[in-house]
Amino acid sequence: MQNGIAADGVCSSESANGSRDVWSCKGSDSSSADHLVIMVHGILGSSSDWKFGAEQFVKRLPDKVFVHCSERNMSKLTLDGVDVMGERLAKEVLEVIQEKPNLCKISFVAHSVGGLVARYAIGRLYRPPKEEVKEDKSGDGCKEEQRGTIGGLEAMNFITVASPHLGSRGNKQVPFLFGVTAFEKAASCVIHWIFRRTGRHLFLTDDDEGKPPLLKRMLDDYDEFYFMSALHTFKRRVLYSNVAYDHIVGWRTSSIRRDGELPKWEETLNETYPHIVYEEHCKACDADQHETISIEDDGSSDKLEEELVRGLSRVSWEKIDVSFQSSRQRFAAHSVIQVKDEVMHIEGADVIQHMIDHFLT
Repeated sequence: MQNGIAADGVCSSESANGSRDVWSCKGSDSSSADHLVIMVHGILGSSSDWKFGAEQFVKRLPDKVFVHCSERNMSKLTLDGVDVMGERLAKEVLEVIQEKPNLCKISFVAHSVGGLVARYAIGRLYRPPKEEVKEDKSGDGCKEEQRGTIGGLEAMNFITVASPHLGSRGNKQVPFLFGVTAFEKAASCVIHWIFRRTGRHLFLTDDDEGKPPLLKRMLDDYDEFYFMSALHTFKRRVLYSNVAYDHIVGWRTSSIRRDGELPKWEETLNETYPHIVYEEHCKACDADQHETISIEDDGSSDKLEEELVRGLSRVSWEKIDVSFQSSRQRFAAHSVIQVKDEVMHIEGADVIQHMIDHFLT
C-alpha cells in the first residue's frame, strides 16, 4: 500500500524510497500529535519490519504520536557500518522534523543493530542546552528546556529491542555459535566477509586510523559527537531483551549486564504481558561504584566488554526481559520480540503493548 487507511483509523504512506509514516486519520488527532517516534530496523531489514509496531502506537496514542519508520539504511546498506548508517539516520530525522514544524518531542524505538545506529544518530543530533530558558510564544505549546535536545526536540523515550550494545564478540554474545570459543574467535576473523564494515563494528575489530573500536568511542562525548550527553538527555532509556532462543543477539549484550548480573526468571502468569518475565530499573552508576567489581570476579576475560558495561551504566536503564520459551515461534525470538511479521510473529504483540503502555508522551 503506497497511501491509504489501515484498520481502526490509522493512516499510512510509503515514499518511493521506502520510508513509512503512520498517523491517525482523524484530523483533530493528527494536528495535535506533536511527538515524533522514529522506528529503526535491524541488519538487512526495511521500514516494513516495524509496520505492526507503528500501527499499534498510533491506534493506542492517536492524538499523541506521529511515527516514522526509517528507510535510509535498508537492506544491504546496513552493511556499511554503524557510523555511516548513523549519519544517514541523523539526516533523515532532521528532514522529517523540518517537514513537520508542529513537533515538540522525539523518541526512538530500534531493533537489533538499529539500536547502535540510533545511539550514533542521537549523538549527532544532540544540541547542548541554551543558557537562557524562554517560553515559546508562538502558540504551539512547545517550551525550551534547560537541557539538551535531539534535533531541537524534547527527548522522551530511547528504546532498544534485542540490540547488541556490548558488541557480538564476547562469549555467548552470538548464541548460534554455541559459546564455543574456537567458533567465536573464527567469527571475529571472518565476519567482515559477510557483514562487511558493520561486522567489524559488532565484533569490535575495527581500527579506523588507529582509533579505538567505534562502540568504545561511543561511550564519550568528543569533538562534534555527544553520544553520552544525548543518551542522558532522554527521560527514559529502555532495553528489551530475549532471555533465550535469540540466536542472533545474546541476553547479556542486549541487556547491558555482566554474566553474574543476569537475573533468575520464571514464566509469568501475567495475562496482559505473558512474555515479560523480569523487569529491573537500574540507576546510573559512577566510576567509584564499579571499582569493587573486577573482571576476574565476574568470570569474564574481556576487558573491552567490561569497559562498555561500565560506560553505558553511567546512565539509568529500564531493563525488560522477555521469554518466548513456550511459544511456537521461539526459535525466531529475535523477530518475534519486534513482531517483524504480523502473522508469523504475532506472539510478540504483548511486548509492543508493554512498550506503548509505559511510553512517556
